[in-house]
Amino acid sequence: MNKHNNKQDLERIQSSDIPTCDTHLVHLDNVRSIKAQILSSDQAQQIAQICGIFADPNRLRLISALFSGELCVCDLAALTKMTESAVSHQLRLLKAMRLVNYRREGKNVYYSLADNHTINLYGFLVEHLDK
Repeated sequence: MNKHNNKQDLERIQSSDIPTCDTHLVHLDNVRSIKAQILSSDQAQQIAQICGIFADPNRLRLISALFSGELCVCDLAALTKMTESAVSHQLRLLKAMRLVNYRREGKNVYYSLADNHTINLYGFLVEHLDK
């Protein structure tokens, strides 16, 4: 998706009329039954931080490379045409959010996606693009 399409989508969303209730009537049964299921502020903050990590194109490209399997920093730099320093910086952020793991082998450090949750989340995002 290019910037032109994103701008058009944003303008369409901002200019569209969003239907709202004509009267203010709170359905207490609905509110009470859902209240226990709504995210806490802390949970919402944690999820927002993870979404923020996924919001960066360079980090997404690194995740997409790791989706195929374990790679060292040098390989990731070559694949993404980023410096090793830039790759390391992005990997540090991904590691802090527990989205990647690493292991050291001699002088090389190999990274992989942390778990099936990360793999599935990335897979769902890519799948969503194809629809």
